Amino acid sequence: MTTHTLFQLCRVGYVALLMLLSGWFIQQGLTGEYSMAFSLLWILPLLLPIKGILTGKPYTYAWASFILCLYLLHGLTLVYVTEDALYFALIESVLISALLVGFPFYARIRGRELGLGLKKKSKKD
Repeated sequence: MTTHTLFQLCRVGYVALLMLLSGWFIQQGLTGEYSMAFSLLWILPLLLPIKGILTGKPYTYAWASFILCLYLLHGLTLVYVTEDALYFALIESVLISALLVGFPFYARIRGRELGLGLKKKSKKD
């Protein structure tokens, strides 16, 4: 798999996740299950890395995985506690799981292409 293909898959998956969760939380805010302010606060962390993800910055892909962990917890909790939103929770969990594999993989491959990485300590006598 080429870096460009992985980049496209990760970017499409991220935008799909953003649209899925935005629709879900806004709908929950409109029905009164959550307050609208709470719904918007749930979407805000996903918007933080959007520029770097859309432009393909490996460092952003690396740290954005930590943000996705919060949403994976949300999806897995919904799978466990609700029957009404089971399909939504499964889709959310599977999509985020795929992104949690793709993001670091892309960051590593693209970082190597760009010559980025951790500096090794030199041995001093």
